[in-house]
Amino acid sequence: MIDSVDLVIFDCDGVLVDSETIAIRVASQMLAELGWPLTDDEILEHFVGRSAASMVPVIEQKLGRPLPQWPEMFVARQLAAHEAGLVPVPGIVEALNAITLPTCVASSGRHDKMRNTLGITGLYERFEGRIFSATEVANGKPAPDLFLHAAARMGADPARCVVVEDSRPGVQAARAAGMRVLAYAGGVTPADWLTGPDTVVFHDMRKLPDLLRVR
Repeated sequence: MIDSVDLVIFDCDGVLVDSETIAIRVASQMLAELGWPLTDDEILEHFVGRSAASMVPVIEQKLGRPLPQWPEMFVARQLAAHEAGLVPVPGIVEALNAITLPTCVASSGRHDKMRNTLGITGLYERFEGRIFSATEVANGKPAPDLFLHAAARMGADPARCVVVEDSRPGVQAARAAGMRVLAYAGGVTPADWLTGPDTVVFHDMRKLPDLLRVR
């Protein structure tokens, strides 16, 4: 249980929608096509939890050439793959049904991508009007900008916010924002990548309402 929560901030990919395995597969295919084959673990290490735009300088440095269309192409390939079988993260619908605290979404993904993923999985209407993207701030995760922006827009004190995250950059961003973290390790990220101060690691989304219960 947690003291004095004013706002629960959800990441999207890997927390609300079970999309990280799809993103890794698409990134693997596209990078191999460009001449930089990576294993799934290497993609997880370098890119998961970051925005498509933030991937560009890393890839350009490795390949030694510009990739002006990468963000658009990467998002488009993901959206096409989502149509074939994107589902909510197991247990998240039950958790959301039980959570009575104010909530919002703050994701590295673009708004069009979140409209797609949350729409396909039937979650968009739960958060409509309370969805924030890294495209709205100067620096994406692991910088704190996005979470601080979401808190400000929601009128919440960062110290009274809890972030539900599943990636190392996301957890680092939440800590940098002075927020407490519930780190979901039931997806692609190893639990030991998520442990740290002001962080509780958990593996089952059905336990989330109990973890958020205020003393």
